[in-house]
Amino acid sequence: MMIDKKAAVPLREIMNQKPDVIKEYAEIIIKEDLPILCVNKSAQKEKTMPFKALYGNNNPFWQLQGGWEYYLSEEDVAKLREKANTKPVLRKIEVTVTEEEGEEPETLEAVEEGFGSELEEIKAMTDEEKVQKIDDDNERLNKLLNNKHADPESITEALVDTTKDAALINHNVLLEAMRHGDDEAKKITQDLVKSTREMVKTSAQLISEDIFNDEMMNTLVEKSNGTIVQHMTRVYLNGIAFLAYYNKLVSTSSIINKLRIAFTGKYRDFYRALLPHVPIEDLHLEHVFYKGMRAVPPEFFYNWATGFLIHDIGKASAVDYHEGDAAYNRDIVVEHVKVGYTSVMNKTNYPREAGLITGYHHEYYGDESGYGYFRSYLDQYKKVNPAAKQDFCIAYELEPMLDYQALAYFPAKILEIIDVYDSVTDPNRKYHKAMTPDQALTMMKDEFVLKHHKIDPLLFDIFTNFVNEKVKV
Repeated sequence: MMIDKKAAVPLREIMNQKPDVIKEYAEIIIKEDLPILCVNKSAQKEKTMPFKALYGNNNPFWQLQGGWEYYLSEEDVAKLREKANTKPVLRKIEVTVTEEEGEEPETLEAVEEGFGSELEEIKAMTDEEKVQKIDDDNERLNKLLNNKHADPESITEALVDTTKDAALINHNVLLEAMRHGDDEAKKITQDLVKSTREMVKTSAQLISEDIFNDEMMNTLVEKSNGTIVQHMTRVYLNGIAFLAYYNKLVSTSSIINKLRIAFTGKYRDFYRALLPHVPIEDLHLEHVFYKGMRAVPPEFFYNWATGFLIHDIGKASAVDYHEGDAAYNRDIVVEHVKVGYTSVMNKTNYPREAGLITGYHHEYYGDESGYGYFRSYLDQYKKVNPAAKQDFCIAYELEPMLDYQALAYFPAKILEIIDVYDSVTDPNRKYHKAMTPDQALTMMKDEFVLKHHKIDPLLFDIFTNFVNEKVKV
């Protein structure tokens, strides 16, 4: 649907209302599937987008000062105001994209056995004490960071302890925040977000690919009696260690040239299935990575690390499957992504990158076994832009994801690999026997790369090298 810019009304003016009215309007726009005209005057770009996709990725997006202006057609404005006046929407809006109309995610109020008895100690603290606990942990990490003679054992122990604390505290505070409206929740969580981000930055500076090994894994297993928090801790530390390894490899070796040379024979068929519209002679490394494969800059690194830390913050409602003996229930498994995404995006001021990682880390390149918000937003986008094509597989930046130019978000693809690896090698999981590193890598190659196009083969090969060099002893 084309929108005449001359006969359109700025969304900023329409949404210049009280919070309750904004929520009412947003719900009507989503229900009516009204498109939004996006105009960037400086870049001379225009595009039509579904409101649902924009709103889900950044709520409220029309207030951003990023060069974009957003418009509704006069006809749709009239429809909006008619609907609002004749049939007010009173229920609190929770924006989700699901297969069944009206389905909303559960709250974080669910079985919490996977977080261990240590969570009870956290619950007994005041909000101020919880934030102070993270600040104290950060001070502990800073002392080690400034101590050139700190031994690896002390660093490992501190990293495990502080990550576990941050995961438990964030889970608990977000549980409380879910009981409040978005604005109030953001006030409740603002100090937690600030302190957690400082802790993440310090721990990320302490972690290198050299400190990560099986001994650290054993320490993690022994440190907590909660399986979920162990998993969150391992994935966070493993994720940062792998990003450090990736950055060092990309910056100091000829790995990119080697991958470019090997691309045609080893990788092209995989990506051809994902990008069938790209002529085969044009399918190369730069069509996989938007703007090419490169090192991760610090400002991305810390935001992504935050996403790694809180990626399973909504996992309480999936405990019965992930941590118990119950049979597989896809609805329960999918729920943790919905809860985590909506709570991080709507109830906190964590960076948007962290929210997208939380919501996108089980997408699996659109494979039917995967799930997440991106595929739903992409479907909405294609309804408005049926001729649109994604020309790239992976983006490092947010904009190509929000513009639907790429199929996947780099940190989410990293997290998919690490998440699967940790799940199948975890000795405490009740629903399967733990695999060895070799068994895990072989299974992932067979099931997630060769048989199904789920995880990225280029990143998986780099991860395999990381495991062989740093984890196996």
